[in-house]
Amino acid sequence: METQGRHIERLLKKADAALQDGIKKADRVLDEATALGAITAKQAARTSRDIHARAKKERDSLKSRSMGNISRGVSAAKKMASSTQDDLEILERLGMLRKNKVITEKEFQAKKKKILGRI
Repeated sequence: METQGRHIERLLKKADAALQDGIKKADRVLDEATALGAITAKQAARTSRDIHARAKKERDSLKSRSMGNISRGVSAAKKMASSTQDDLEILERLGMLRKNKVITEKEFQAKKKKILGRI
C-alpha cells in the first residue's frame, strides 16, 4: 500500500507541476496580450490625432477658400450693382441728349440696346 501511496503522491506532484506550468504559460500569454492591447491603444490614439489634425487643416483650407470666393462674389455683385447704376445714369443722359436733339432717335436706340444688353 505504501508503494501505491508513493505512486499517487508522485502523480499528484506531476499534476501539480503541470498545473503550475500551465498557469505560468497562461500568465505569459495574458501579459503579452495586455502589452499588445496597450500598443494597439497607443497606435489608435496616435492615428486618431493624425486624422483629427488633417481634418482641421482641411476645414481651415475650405473655410479660407470659401471666404475668398464669398469675398470675390460680393465684390463682383457690388461692381455689377454700381455698373448697372452707371448704365442707368448713362441711359438717362442719353435720353436727355435725344430730347434736346443732340443725338438722333436711331443713335439713342442703338446705345440703349447696347447698354441694356450689359444689364
